[in-house]
Amino acid sequence: MPPRDKTPVPKTPTDLTITPRDRRFGRELAQKRWWLGGDPIGSAYHNALSITFPRGESFFVESVKAFREGASPKLAAEIRAFVTQEVMHSREHVSFNRRVTDAGYKIEHLEKVVADSLELTKNRPQILNLAVTMALEHYTAMMAHQMLKDPEAFAGADPELAAMWKWHAIEEIEHKGVAYDTWLHATRDWTRWKRWKVKTIMMLIVTKNFWTKRWEGTLDLLAQDGIIGWRAKMRLAWYLVGNPGPLRRLTVAWIAYFIPGFHPWNHDDRPLIGKYDSDYAAANMAQPALAA
Repeated sequence: MPPRDKTPVPKTPTDLTITPRDRRFGRELAQKRWWLGGDPIGSAYHNALSITFPRGESFFVESVKAFREGASPKLAAEIRAFVTQEVMHSREHVSFNRRVTDAGYKIEHLEKVVADSLELTKNRPQILNLAVTMALEHYTAMMAHQMLKDPEAFAGADPELAAMWKWHAIEEIEHKGVAYDTWLHATRDWTRWKRWKVKTIMMLIVTKNFWTKRWEGTLDLLAQDGIIGWRAKMRLAWYLVGNPGPLRRLTVAWIAYFIPGFHPWNHDDRPLIGKYDSDYAAANMAQPALAA
């Protein structure tokens, strides 16, 4: 039998601080239908993504909390900070999504798609839900990196909306290792082969479902603007793989997930956090409060 890897070592930086930033965005904003620089494709894509967050991030929280027993003090503190950040992300995307409906879009069907998907997880082993969370957290970290790296990512957007997406991106990078380290803790008695096999299969399933549903959700919103048929599909395909190409730009980081020895913090992109974080310093919550 393959040797069991009973003490997998997390690669999260020892000096990492996960700091929830309690911000509220756009409460008084009259959000335009095409809020992202007047671009219907980019606006619909981000709207479709945002619609998944409130329920999705609640799922992430429960999946991680299910395995916090016996965690090291460092990981336990990171889980608490992760939960606090995700709860605030959900709150802000509820507000954002409400303004999407105020702009005239019907999103009930897209919300039901998310709810129905999560309903299927209720009778599934919790460890598989954690594997799904780990894969999706890698997706959010990859997208967050691109949002912060690309100075044109939110060009033409209202500053409040650009700030919200960047704030979310900062915290996704900051806690990108929490679900993975929780997975290492939860599967500490597994062989390396079993750990790699399960996370690989779940990432492939997650990838298929993620892009299929984002594609369908974006087309649904575009149809509400009268953008339909092959032209809508061609424009969306170009947006995803051409310019700005969020799907294309994720390819290398996505492949890295399958390489033995992968860890989210193999690539330390905290400089991107520092680049944008100074504007939020005054809103940072005090870290001692997390232990309460």
